[in-house]
Amino acid sequence: MLIKELLQTGQTLLSFEFFPPKTDKGWDELFETVANLQPLHPSFVSVTYGAGGTTRANTHRLVTRIQAEAALNVVAHLTCVGAKKEDIRQILTEYQAHGITNILALRGDPPKGQAEWSPDGGEFLYAADLIAFIKTEFPQFGIGVAGFPEGHPQTPNRMLEIERLKAKVDAGADYITTQLFFDNRDFYDFCERCELAGIHVPILAGIMPITTWKGMLRMAELAAGARFPAPLLRAVSRVKDDDALVEQIGIHWATEQIRDLIDHRVRGIHLYTLNKSSASLKICQTLGIKDVEGYFSAK
Repeated sequence: MLIKELLQTGQTLLSFEFFPPKTDKGWDELFETVANLQPLHPSFVSVTYGAGGTTRANTHRLVTRIQAEAALNVVAHLTCVGAKKEDIRQILTEYQAHGITNILALRGDPPKGQAEWSPDGGEFLYAADLIAFIKTEFPQFGIGVAGFPEGHPQTPNRMLEIERLKAKVDAGADYITTQLFFDNRDFYDFCERCELAGIHVPILAGIMPITTWKGMLRMAELAAGARFPAPLLRAVSRVKDDDALVEQIGIHWATEQIRDLIDHRVRGIHLYTLNKSSASLKICQTLGIKDVEGYFSAK
């Protein structure tokens, strides 16, 4: 089912994000995670794509396997850095053959070893070009795009950032899924700026619960960055050597974020799972979510 059709029901969507594992053990653990989350009947799950398309084969393998074995609605990430139109056409044709018709369209990060993005070698300059191509040649596909409540790492000009987001929506994007954030005020401000810019598609909030101090440090080093509110940083700093307590704080913080977002009638919650189910399950348990279809109702 297309995500835009789910959004038309007025329901608050709940979704999970996974990434292609690098080892056989990782694949086994991931499908244990999928099995643990499946009883919640999420609205959809998404699968990431490596920088420069480096995990293309594994992304395709994971997307089609989840679709076939777990019978979950899958959104496949698709980047266009360095891609040729024929490459994209082939990928979308293969997805269509497997009944997968939801794409998260991204420009993508530079391939490993390349410090900055360059259009050389590709036929798409920006994600908007990829979206326009999909809408022309594969109009039956639903398309989501990424948003950045804390700002795009390569676009310090926030006004230009919103202009580029609007270009993606104008090209045919159905909805926006945000990168992670830890202060809901950043999300609400982002939504207001989108509204002012004439962006009226649904916006889904991306949430990643902190589970370890080292993981928190890695988040801070990501290209997209991460702004940790002082109360969260203070709480985690006090117990940073105890992973169990850090996870407890992280889950509590993410749960309160989601409770507040639901109270403000957010269109969707997108949980970045890091291929593990524990934190997501505990968040849903605390919120009283046993089945997404039974918990979220039209408003």
